[in-house]
Amino acid sequence: MSGQVLGIVPARLASTRLPNKPLYPILGKPLIEWVWRRIENMSVLDHAVVATDSEDVAEVCRALGAPVEMTATDHPSGTDRVAEVVNRPAYRQYDVVVNVQGDEPLIKEAHVRAAIDLVVEGKWDVGTCAIPVRTDDARADPSVVKVARAASGKALYFSRAPIPYKRDEKPGPEELEHEPFLRHIGIYAYTRDALHDWVSLAPSQLERLELLEQLRPLEAGLRIGVAVVGAADPGVDTPADVLRMEKKLTEYGATTFA
Repeated sequence: MSGQVLGIVPARLASTRLPNKPLYPILGKPLIEWVWRRIENMSVLDHAVVATDSEDVAEVCRALGAPVEMTATDHPSGTDRVAEVVNRPAYRQYDVVVNVQGDEPLIKEAHVRAAIDLVVEGKWDVGTCAIPVRTDDARADPSVVKVARAASGKALYFSRAPIPYKRDEKPGPEELEHEPFLRHIGIYAYTRDALHDWVSLAPSQLERLELLEQLRPLEAGLRIGVAVVGAADPGVDTPADVLRMEKKLTEYGATTFA
């Protein structure tokens, strides 16, 4: 494995909870601009590109200087969109691929690095990240995806349910601050072969039940490593998330780009 790493930001307009999500204004700038500015100079990525099926998104990204790859309109997931780009001749030199979610304006390079290290150094098929779930509300919220992992770091299961379940009593606040109570961060690094295998699989029974695409490769036996990382800011999926993110960006003093 050469270690060459390609970052791909899948961006589609068809979002049910936040219409035209990549172009939705956050402090006057489209969401996709915040994400691109966050990753364009990440040293862990040898190259980065936006993958979209929208000419409107493409136009905005090109104006930012972001390389753009147009993709099919019928992809069922961002992973499929990423795979379409990776299979093009221009990207065949990259052995490791990172799916950078297009709705996380505060994505951290340390988290991207942790996912990549799982693949490059840890030899996992797929690398992803998690943080402590921290609150009982988050643990019970089906929109917060939980993950259980083995001592080796291997993902055992992802669920919208509160896993692991403490049978005799609710876990206390201190317990929720560390393992085994983890919430998943939706960043993925893959080997080229693992990505190909993932999108070649038919949707699985557990995936259809939970509506979590990462259960498809897990059921099929792909080895997914999970790194527990520092604090992470949730992405933007709803108008309420927009308000929360604008407040966060203002607090961090990140209202403009250097």
